[in-house]
Amino acid sequence: MGVPEKLAERMSMAEQHEYLRARFSRRTMIRGGAVTLGAVAGGAFVPGATAQAAVPTQRTASAAETVDGAHVAPFGRHLAYGSDPRTEMTVSWQVPVAVKNPFIRIGAHPWDLSRRIPAEVRSLYTPAGVGASGDHTQYYIHAKLTHLRPGKTYYYGVGHQGFDPAEPHLLGTLGTFTTAPAHKAPFTFTAFGDQGVSYHGLANDSLILGQDPAFHLHAGDIAYADPSGAGKTADTGFDSRTWDQFLHQTESVAKQIPWMVSYGNHDMEAWYSPNGYGGEEARWTLPDNGPDAKNLPGVYSFVYGNTAVISLDPNDVSFEIPANLGISGGTQTTWFEGQLKKFRACDDIDFIVVFFHHCAYCTSTAHASEGGVRQEWVPLFDKYQVDLVINGHNHQYERTDVIKGNEVTKKLPIGGTAYPETEGVVYVTAGAAGRSLYAFTAPDSYEGHEHEVDSVASFVNLKDGKQNETVTWSRVRYLNYSFLRVDVTPAPKGRFTTLTVQGIAETGDRIDHFTVARRAK
Repeated sequence: MGVPEKLAERMSMAEQHEYLRARFSRRTMIRGGAVTLGAVAGGAFVPGATAQAAVPTQRTASAAETVDGAHVAPFGRHLAYGSDPRTEMTVSWQVPVAVKNPFIRIGAHPWDLSRRIPAEVRSLYTPAGVGASGDHTQYYIHAKLTHLRPGKTYYYGVGHQGFDPAEPHLLGTLGTFTTAPAHKAPFTFTAFGDQGVSYHGLANDSLILGQDPAFHLHAGDIAYADPSGAGKTADTGFDSRTWDQFLHQTESVAKQIPWMVSYGNHDMEAWYSPNGYGGEEARWTLPDNGPDAKNLPGVYSFVYGNTAVISLDPNDVSFEIPANLGISGGTQTTWFEGQLKKFRACDDIDFIVVFFHHCAYCTSTAHASEGGVRQEWVPLFDKYQVDLVINGHNHQYERTDVIKGNEVTKKLPIGGTAYPETEGVVYVTAGAAGRSLYAFTAPDSYEGHEHEVDSVASFVNLKDGKQNETVTWSRVRYLNYSFLRVDVTPAPKGRFTTLTVQGIAETGDRIDHFTVARRAK
């Protein structure tokens, strides 16, 4: 991406960003800016509500780049919750060239889309020399919807001048979404990490759609536009156009199921901003309730039914890949503990699920375990009895026994039940969503093919480098493509409410299942 490799090894993400900006500044000025953000706000959708709009801060393209909108179809639709999934949803999409006056239509029925709301354009410019592509501008569009009704299904269509989804011949482009319910109710969600663009990624998406989840969690390393993942701009393979392919690939799921992402090492792209996340901020609109939405845009939380979900940014604490090490100055961990304390004290919340990229516990021969996560966050998982931790980073499926204080407190066989209030935390690595697979030192051991071993040789990444360790917590290992399905079943106060967790292979076979149970509040 433009920084000499030897120099990049000594530079943080912010330093690499400054270097690239200096090198390409003249070209950028001529082109019109790297990231151009419009400022058009979405509206509200209850009777009597109005939509507000602001003037874009800057033109998103020159007049010469704008074509007849009738010849341009939106693609790459993806949903994300706002801070309150009961009443807020953001619909995002992409167009291949600049268009005029983008908007969204929404209604309770496909034949009732009279409400038309202006949308926000975020253009993302990548100059030739930053990676593999030539001068390239991407156009991402976002409409943040508020004041929605809980538990309601909405129809929507996205368009622009010349392309109106309410026209009869375009009704096939409509999508739907359903807001979170106002009260506790059974639901399903899915999760994985490390997808990228591939046949296997497409196959996993197809299976996920068949699970009918309320939402999907993507635990980092989203599209792999930066294939090196080292947080270094020396990678000449960087290609921003990979995001176009990824969003097209995931649209079948993400256009109707909120696709909630956290950021991994392959999601740091130095050209766009000092923290490497400027490109992600153009492509995604996530809840802005984190400790520092500008510096850590992938850190947030939301509540669905009786379950709180927290997304963290492990690049901030990673010893293995230190490009953004310490970027939050400790504010992320402070915020995280505050969220845990708040959710544990809330009478309406039973479960806390945390997802992020780098693994606290994994025996992969590639990355294994991250000591920064163990140092900063594992004590908080234990203290606040987190019910499930979901990671990616290592391209395989692995599930631990129940762990507390870095020790196994209970062996958790396939089909077993964990009680986090008294026993500890279960960790799942679900990083086999589509990218090439890694390896284990121990044999696979999964449902119907158990091969138990007493211990597994592995390592943990520490501040001073890798440290070998022999672990006893590796219970399930599956070296093929897969994802996670979690069924949440509420219960009356005092009775056991459950998370039923399943590992599902790309073949559709179940490779693991276990239950997390706690007494409902």
